[in-house]
Amino acid sequence: MTADVVNFPGITKLDLPVERILEGATKAELTGVVVLGYTQDGRLYAASSWADGGEVLWLMELTKRKLMTIAEDMMP
Repeated sequence: MTADVVNFPGITKLDLPVERILEGATKAELTGVVVLGYTQDGRLYAASSWADGGEVLWLMELTKRKLMTIAEDMMP
């Protein structure tokens, strides 16, 4: 017997596997990416498909704003 596994599309407080996030990104038909994270030994990793640092910073700030809004919406 096999089961179909459906990924939860909502917001979770649980960490997700890196592979699952990257797989979703490859299926999203993105025009560019910024990847931020930590290596196994704790070093910061950052890479972008955009050469323009301003574009990268703009996307990071938009993302920060969205995260802050989500956090505010979850507050009682």
